[in-house]
Amino acid sequence: MMLVLPGALAAAGAAAAVVVSAWWWVLALPMAALAAVAVWDVCQRRHSVLRNYPVLGHFRFALEAVRPELQQYFIERNFDGRPFDRDTRSIVYQRAKGTDAEEPFGTERDLYLPGSEYLVPSMAPRPVPEEPPRVRIGGPHCSRPYDMALLNVSAMSFGSLSSQAITALNTGARLGGFAHDTGEGGLSEHHLRPGGDLIWEIGTGYFGCRTEDGRFDEEQFAEKAAHDQVKGLSLKLSQGAKPGIGGVLPGAKVNAEIAVVRGVPEGVTVLSPPYHTVFSTPHELVAFLARMRELANGKPVGFKLCVGSRRQFLAVCKAMLRQDVTPDFVIVDGAEGGTGAAPLEFADHVGLPLTEGLMTVHNALVGTGLRDRIKIGASGKIATGGDLVKRLAQGADYANAARPMMFALGCIQAQRCHTNTCPVGVATQDPGRAAALDVEDKSRRVHRYQQATVRSALQIMAAMGVDHPGGLHPGLLMHRVDPHTVRSSAQLYEWLAPRQLLDGAPRSWAEDWAAADPDRFTT
Repeated sequence: MMLVLPGALAAAGAAAAVVVSAWWWVLALPMAALAAVAVWDVCQRRHSVLRNYPVLGHFRFALEAVRPELQQYFIERNFDGRPFDRDTRSIVYQRAKGTDAEEPFGTERDLYLPGSEYLVPSMAPRPVPEEPPRVRIGGPHCSRPYDMALLNVSAMSFGSLSSQAITALNTGARLGGFAHDTGEGGLSEHHLRPGGDLIWEIGTGYFGCRTEDGRFDEEQFAEKAAHDQVKGLSLKLSQGAKPGIGGVLPGAKVNAEIAVVRGVPEGVTVLSPPYHTVFSTPHELVAFLARMRELANGKPVGFKLCVGSRRQFLAVCKAMLRQDVTPDFVIVDGAEGGTGAAPLEFADHVGLPLTEGLMTVHNALVGTGLRDRIKIGASGKIATGGDLVKRLAQGADYANAARPMMFALGCIQAQRCHTNTCPVGVATQDPGRAAALDVEDKSRRVHRYQQATVRSALQIMAAMGVDHPGGLHPGLLMHRVDPHTVRSSAQLYEWLAPRQLLDGAPRSWAEDWAAADPDRFTT
């Protein structure tokens, strides 16, 4: 029988006491912290849920913080995500990487669902063209026309996007021979250094060509428009995601370089006013476009807008007719278009979607006999070859894409563009985050994506029996109205004949045509 000495018992007791004491502190500290949190939750007055459910209420905020990721990765199906579903994002990623953008086993979509669209195939398909067609931009007053690709980089400013993103986009444009719209944030070295073709966009802030008090500076404009890479000039009237409210660049994004490019103070939030100061009537708008073309030494000039009032656009058409002056292009930006930041009410409820906006502009120009002088660009959720063909069938001559080009750069649709914390370095001015974007690799991805998407559009057109985009028409785009009824765009919508508004406006257009005043913008 083993004997235990009293000293050993004392030592064991002391050791046990130390262990118990250690565990007590291990448990006591977290309990004290939770108690402190509980007291704070009960006393604070900002969140009612925390006052009623101290400590536990924080789980709600934690789950809310990760909800977008849970939704995107675990809940949404391949075809119903927003703003872009997984199928669309995947096809962009695959084309950008140069891998096969193909799916097995057939469509996952319900083709009998009202609102479904499909393109009409031909019993006699045509060969796919070896070289994609281009669109000549330049009306009778343009002395230096530009041949535009079918798909180009839509307007995204330096400031909203990082310098690496801008450089990669323009390098991709150079590699693929397509145009890169600068956005309204000015013309920077990141646009110019790679050597890609540029459409310089001028917004209400006149960034890059503004006086100290924020007005348009003709001398600066003429100097920068003379760059060989600047192939055209676009006057931004409004943006699809937020028409009529201008733009905001948070002060955190306004570093020294952006301040110089835009001509604004460093570190101060930059506001683009909702209206232009260079014109206030349709006549003045048309006259200013003519002045821009003169200052640009004959390069193509146009304007971009999210269509709202048909009457106002008709007033601009009347001003064009009276002055015998026309822009070389009009870009129609749909309400479904993207933005770095916009009030939800504007993004959801203001402005016409691209289908209605595009057909309004196309019909107005056809009805006034101006369509052959003005090319139409379309922008707003155009990501695939099918999207491109649909817009060409509805009246567009070419298209621009913004968010799909961001996907090609590596965007994962985290929707943090306005926070300066973009996880892939695209929509941020944080040098550490932006450094993650490899310009050489991403520029090749932009090039491959554009090339493959245009190629897909040409394959679809060939399957429809069409040799050239000019052969597309509304009768080739079908819409399921209800489970038992299918109608073409030609049947669902009204299409004006050339000069029909001048020869006698149809009843559905007569009131707006009569009320359109080239001397003022009336609604």
